[in-house]
Amino acid sequence: MTESPIQCSQLSKKFKSLMALDHLDLTVPEGSIYALIGPNGAGKTTLIKTLVNILRPSSGIASVLGVDSRKLSPQQFAQVGYVSENQEMPEWMTVSYFLNYLRPFYPTWDDARASEMLKQFDLPLDRKLSQLSRGMKMKAALVSSLAYRPKLIILDEPFSGLDPLVRDEFIEGLLESASGATIFISSHDLAEIESFSSHVGYLDQGRLQFSEESAALAARFREIEITLPTPAIPANLPESWLRVETSPSLIRFVETRFEEVQTNQQIASIFPGAQNVTINPMPLREIFIALAKTLRKAA
Repeated sequence: MTESPIQCSQLSKKFKSLMALDHLDLTVPEGSIYALIGPNGAGKTTLIKTLVNILRPSSGIASVLGVDSRKLSPQQFAQVGYVSENQEMPEWMTVSYFLNYLRPFYPTWDDARASEMLKQFDLPLDRKLSQLSRGMKMKAALVSSLAYRPKLIILDEPFSGLDPLVRDEFIEGLLESASGATIFISSHDLAEIESFSSHVGYLDQGRLQFSEESAALAARFREIEITLPTPAIPANLPESWLRVETSPSLIRFVETRFEEVQTNQQIASIFPGAQNVTINPMPLREIFIALAKTLRKAA
């Protein structure tokens, strides 16, 4: 059986009284593009820093490429690409000097791949990193992290502060140059990651609320509106209905376990006098908002 590139078992990280990660279990399938989403303060960056041994867990285990994150050696780090929105770079170096400096640290460094990405991103080799725009710096960081063909690529809010064109170029370069690798990405740009992620995990208050294939997630969430002749609403509605809103003639809610036949039968049973039922799919952003508001209300 193939070892998962990222595996967490009962992983916890506590800062004094704050439980940033709370007994988290996570498996990232090999070859997947796994998007980790969640509100600010959910623990996403803490998880990533724990995976790359910047932070040590309070309890539990995080393994990367089959190795305990606390015991990662240069050999494993040479197979992991890492790009963060707050990534520190030696800004006095030129782009060319920066890449030449990194090359000896990575036995699998591919000059041809680096050259292709430099051309694709139109990066000026003789320009100092300090003179680059934020978007160009992120492109330089991506080139430096993909040139050695890593097995695992970890991205922490890589699109933050980038304009739409640069985001598109960044994603295009990532997908073209990371074929066969596993990509683990934390981002608030839900519309962007929805377009290419294969799996989604939702983290809130250090707890993983769900982790599943993107297609399965999209299939089970629906926004439903029911037109009623009378305002009577039953007291006990299904637990899978979130954000139930009512008016004298309308009920609106989010169904989190949508199955066409079963859901329609359920609606007909609860609202036998329904005059009209509208069922709409939901983009990832709307799913995120529905979950975040529900969990905030329950806290």
